[in-house]
Amino acid sequence: MAVIHQATLRPTKLELLAAWLPERPWYTGRTGDVHQVAAYRFDDPVGAVGIETILVRADHGPVYQVPLTYRAGPMEGGDAWLIGTMEHSVLGKRWVYDAAGDPVYAAALAGAILANTGQAEQLVLVEGRLEPRELSMSVASTAPEGALAGNVPGVNRVERVEKGDPTRIVTDTVTLSVARRLSRDAELSGTVLTGTWPGRPESTPLASAERRD
Repeated sequence: MAVIHQATLRPTKLELLAAWLPERPWYTGRTGDVHQVAAYRFDDPVGAVGIETILVRADHGPVYQVPLTYRAGPMEGGDAWLIGTMEHSVLGKRWVYDAAGDPVYAAALAGAILANTGQAEQLVLVEGRLEPRELSMSVASTAPEGALAGNVPGVNRVERVEKGDPTRIVTDTVTLSVARRLSRDAELSGTVLTGTWPGRPESTPLASAERRD
């Protein structure tokens, strides 16, 4: 369950991404504003890290996938993954990271794919009450029905990241691949997470997971 506060962000997430994306090797969009197409979230079991994947595009160009993590303080050893900081009117200063380098994201993604746990329910805090927010997209795994969370190997650290498209995240127990420029024809090996969103009703590969021997 992800609790969303009604808050003002300075700068906004999209403003941070508009400055960060043009420097990525897999981004071919124009420099300038980007807009959000859809998003999905995962839960951090400890409740300390926000995990959100945003789908963005510039003008009418391709849709890009950007996983982010939000922290109340700097991530140890995470300087290379820092996108920027923002002021949250409720939570205060937040550190925003490219989630490819965050082991909390890697663990959540592995669970969503291998145990088919899906995305987090989103609740908005309104005057002390939690109200459900309609999800902007759907995600599903190709893992067999009945896959158990106990079958997902624990992720303790990210050992290396290959920053191409797909971005490959090698952890101590699983290798994850995250598609950046989303296409129905993307080829991801292993168990695959797919998504649909308004304007894209066909299942589109988002990410995949393979256990390491």
